[in-house]
Amino acid sequence: MAAKKTVTVTQTGSILGRKADQEATLKGLGLNKRHRTRTLEDTPAVRGMIAKVAHLVCVEENA
Repeated sequence: MAAKKTVTVTQTGSILGRKADQEATLKGLGLNKRHRTRTLEDTPAVRGMIAKVAHLVCVEENA
């Protein structure tokens, strides 16, 4: 069975002064402070969340 694709997401921007929905999206990704990193399964739902806060995160593709 093939391994599932993952993405590594690192928060680079601050949550301060952002809209509540952007703050909730970061928390949904498991991020709440700058320089925190999470490895998540690469699904359309996760990609949509990343797109919503793309200006606050850095994304790395994993195999």
